[in-house]
Amino acid sequence: MVGTGSSASPSPQPSRFSPAELRRARWSVAAVFCIHGAVTGNFATRIPWIQEHTGISPGQLGLALAFPAIGASLAMPLAGRISHRFGARTALRGLLALWTLALILPALSPGLYVLCPVLLLYGATAGMSDVAMNALGVETENRLDRPIMSGLHGMWSVGALLGSAAGTVAAHAGTDARLHLGGAALVLTALGALACQGVLDLRSSPEEHPPPRFALPPRSALVIGAVGFCAVFAEGASLDWSAVYLRDALGTDAGLAAASTTAFACTMAAARLAGDRVVARFGAVRTVRVGGVLATAGGLLIVAARHPAMAMGGFALMGLGIAVVVPLAFAAAGRSGPAPSQAIAGVATITYASGLIAPSAIGGIAQATSLTASFALVTLLAFGLVVGAGVLRVPGRETRRHLAAPASDAKQP
Repeated sequence: MVGTGSSASPSPQPSRFSPAELRRARWSVAAVFCIHGAVTGNFATRIPWIQEHTGISPGQLGLALAFPAIGASLAMPLAGRISHRFGARTALRGLLALWTLALILPALSPGLYVLCPVLLLYGATAGMSDVAMNALGVETENRLDRPIMSGLHGMWSVGALLGSAAGTVAAHAGTDARLHLGGAALVLTALGALACQGVLDLRSSPEEHPPPRFALPPRSALVIGAVGFCAVFAEGASLDWSAVYLRDALGTDAGLAAASTTAFACTMAAARLAGDRVVARFGAVRTVRVGGVLATAGGLLIVAARHPAMAMGGFALMGLGIAVVVPLAFAAAGRSGPAPSQAIAGVATITYASGLIAPSAIGGIAQATSLTASFALVTLLAFGLVVGAGVLRVPGRETRRHLAAPASDAKQP
């Protein structure tokens, strides 16, 4: 985001934030991540209701569900400009409110021709608020001078699990999705407004030029985004296809197959929540490199599996290995040049694209060959984390710890 004094402006005066304010900002932005995830979790559980209500076929539903990623990719570059104009806190408050309120729209759609543009708008608000909260997370991490991004993304996963649990209860009770999602939207909007009160109130300096409305991501973001692409591809493939893999490739019953997806999601959430301590001790590069080795080993177990337990262990290793990559990619993007918001938007766009491509790519390869061959590709991309981990290096963090406090405060991320 934030061209909010966070980036190139010469004097954002971070020293005005006391340790207590920074601690409050950390937990506030963590709450924002949790709320953002809760929107996704609530929506995902009501997709069957929306399909039935609109009367669309599975193929039409697949088409409609591509529109959130398209909307996010188109709108993400606007987040930096909005933050530049209104300041980080106000921009995040507004963008998060748009995202939480957008939760009600899909359930109100009468058919495909309304659902597609609605989901485009839904995705656009998701993408802009995603960039805004990640940029503020990077800013907070820089001022605390210790890793917090993995934990923030862990809170997003916690929010998604809580939202999906609420949605599951509502669906099991037969609650109309318009009532459920409308109530969830109002509650999450109120909680979001409260959470945003504590985030850092960063503003651009008067002489700083606003970021462009649309611009190609900088080269640094493309390189960092390529690492994020590998991780998100593996994540999307595992989440969407792990149950199918166990059922079709290994003949597992439906209940155990579904449990593999839940186990993968829980492994990722737990690893992200614990990831900051690991990164603080071993550094971003070593953490991702070891994670890449674990993910590659997990992929090999999946491909070689002849028993469900072996494949489930492989998916668990995959989740453990890729868990911290995306948070660290956002953090690296925020420090990669004079325009953090543009770099973060670029990385976010690449990772969103990966999440969009992965499920269909796995299906296409499986159709042409087999699911085993599909996950051989996933394993190869997981090994890409080992090769590309170096681009996530945090320059100068250890050096900054030894600088005098005023100098540290004045240094730009």
